[in-house]
Amino acid sequence: MTTNRSGETQQSKTVIVKLGTSVLTGGTLALDQAHMVELARQCAELKKQGHSVVLVSSGAIAAGREHLNYPALSPAMSSKQLLAAVGQSRLIQVWESLFDIYGIKIGQMLLTRADLDDRERFLNARDTINALIENDIIPIVNENDAVATSEIKVGDNDNLSALVGILCGAEKLLLLTDQKGLFTADPRKDPNAELIREVKTIDDTLRKIAGGSGTTLGTGGMATKLHAADIARRAGIEVIIAAGRAPNVIMNSVNDIPQGTKFLPIEEALESRKRWILAGPLSNGDIFVDDGAVNALVQNGSSLLAKGIVKVDGHLFARGDVVKVYNQEGHLIAKGITAYSREDLEKISGKHSKDIDTILGHDYGAEVIHRDDMVII
Repeated sequence: MTTNRSGETQQSKTVIVKLGTSVLTGGTLALDQAHMVELARQCAELKKQGHSVVLVSSGAIAAGREHLNYPALSPAMSSKQLLAAVGQSRLIQVWESLFDIYGIKIGQMLLTRADLDDRERFLNARDTINALIENDIIPIVNENDAVATSEIKVGDNDNLSALVGILCGAEKLLLLTDQKGLFTADPRKDPNAELIREVKTIDDTLRKIAGGSGTTLGTGGMATKLHAADIARRAGIEVIIAAGRAPNVIMNSVNDIPQGTKFLPIEEALESRKRWILAGPLSNGDIFVDDGAVNALVQNGSSLLAKGIVKVDGHLFARGDVVKVYNQEGHLIAKGITAYSREDLEKISGKHSKDIDTILGHDYGAEVIHRDDMVII
């Protein structure tokens, strides 16, 4: 629990802070470390209030150009990857030195879309980012531009930040940019454009208003931010698009002092996830459980433990695949995401959770299917 500036008690949150290149450079060709330390200060203050913070930080290519003294390179993809390879290490060193002022440790995570589309790699990434958070370390996430190709790129850090928000079950996503928020028209062209304070529905009219990128420094314009906001709010995450150089913008956004444009979540994240499980991926395998497990799942809303499994059938499936759960008479009880592969389940079915590590030599937790990853049919 935390207390906001009005003295009201509020729940601790996991907050994703996405920082665009324009915010980190101030529109110049170099990282603005004076402003970056101010952003680090606000993140440190959030942590003091009991919140968890994840940074999705752009700026690797800009940092690479600066570090190499702005070399003349060809426009080929390999040139951007070269700059990213040089700049990413420089960027993380800067963040490390700035957060060190506040006694905060950071951890780097470089992702591609392939890490998020593949369910097992998604779970591994989720485990890593949550481990960092649980150990009071701020994850700093960026796309792995040094190796990513067009086929496996997310493409911009706005959408990456939305996916990271889903990855760690965040409550709030701040998309910080060089604009104050979403306007009724392009404020650079129309002096009568008004800031839209709150959005409940994203439609074609709003998408048309979003327009293109406001800067040549980054890859994400307002249209990509709108797309990212739509992804995040469908997973139950509140999104705020605001000016990254506005005074105390991170603290004010989390403490519900109006900033920029707020996008309200459509629904609770858990229900959105469960509908994805129910209507989304095809089941890869079948798990049959005893009457005690059926009662625990249906009546008590419990997770599925290995002890209650009597048989594993169907196709070979991996950790992170969606499977169906049946009772011993063959009636479908539930669908869910399994934490263990078929090969593992065949070894631990009917066994106590405390024995899993001894049997397998590894342990992904006591639950074969966590209740948050399960839909009762």
